[in-house]
Amino acid sequence: MSDRRSDPGMAAGPADFAGGASREAMSPAAWQEAGLAPYAAHSSRSRGRRHPEPLPAARTEFQRDRDRIVHSTAFRRLEYKTQVFVNHEGDLFRTRLTHSLEVAQIARSVARNLRVNEDLVEAISLAHDLGHTPFGHAGQDALNECMREHGGFEHNLQSLAVVDELEEHYGAFDGLNLCFETREGILKHCSREHARRLGELGERFLTGRQPSIEAQIANVADEIAYNNHDVDDGLRSGLLTIGQLAEVELWQSHYDAARRDFPAIEGRRAVHETVRRIINTLIVDLIETTNRNLAKYAPSSLDDVRAAPPLVAHSEQVAAQAAVLKRFLYRNLYRHYRVMRMANKARRVVKGLFDAFSSDPRLLPPAYQSSDGGMQPRLIAHYIAGMTDRYAQKEYRRLFVVDDD
Repeated sequence: MSDRRSDPGMAAGPADFAGGASREAMSPAAWQEAGLAPYAAHSSRSRGRRHPEPLPAARTEFQRDRDRIVHSTAFRRLEYKTQVFVNHEGDLFRTRLTHSLEVAQIARSVARNLRVNEDLVEAISLAHDLGHTPFGHAGQDALNECMREHGGFEHNLQSLAVVDELEEHYGAFDGLNLCFETREGILKHCSREHARRLGELGERFLTGRQPSIEAQIANVADEIAYNNHDVDDGLRSGLLTIGQLAEVELWQSHYDAARRDFPAIEGRRAVHETVRRIINTLIVDLIETTNRNLAKYAPSSLDDVRAAPPLVAHSEQVAAQAAVLKRFLYRNLYRHYRVMRMANKARRVVKGLFDAFSSDPRLLPPAYQSSDGGMQPRLIAHYIAGMTDRYAQKEYRRLFVVDDD
């Protein structure tokens, strides 16, 4: 009898795994991950956690990571952190939380089609923005400038600090004690200087090796999500118009197709139908191109994935179209004068908070005060980065407005 585990075209049944073992005889991880491709990340083969823990009784290790992320304080705060529009500007615009959920949905769809670990890709997707400052990229740029003489500030590294150190949920350790593979996926960018300090986690940035397929999927899903929801939010806000978008082939071709299929469609329905089609095109192209790359390089293990060039990618044609959309958004949305005005206010708030706390650390909550002067700037950065948009504005008023308590 042929072994179905070696044939990706055949569905696996309970008797097909572990030499014919039944589901009852297998661990949760073995059962749930039995149908994965050989190059996928398996939780049973994880490089482990920083602090050893007993195996979970009814979950895989990556499911436990995902659950810890969802229950974390930093994840809840994403509801009130800016994507492009500051929270008070409207209830219907994306926040870091809704963005993270959209990334996870896209990433899981891709992972399922490629037969890789959906739980890991979801955990990475949900955690990738945990370290973002209030006020989006404007807040990050301002905090990085404030921290220039103290090692700088980068939201990827801050996300890692959140899950490694800053969350306070467990008696046995600081942080969430996530698996190596989840932490690796969170660390999307890293300078060589920081990579050297991170040991095994930063090694790939020094050697040119790749992260897991799951981390690569989460990375591309992030871009698919924000490009498309920023178009949607830009149109909803009135900062973009459908007429402007006519210069973007990826938009216009799908908009025209939607109007051909539904001649009477207009307004928000036309926008949603177009964005839906664009996302579908990007996902299908990503799966097809990645499958071609997998066939070309034929990885038979996660180590082979790490040694190969990036495998998760769009075709040249679709990548070029997506790049045009990205440049359009940069010129017309992210540099729109109304967005720039809010970004200027955001920088003023972040810099004002940092300067006030640096001048007198006694203004900080006790947990962020340090007798070690060298550590104080980083603690201030942790405090500010953890703020929501509205909390940062409230703290600013408390410090600088006389009649505010």
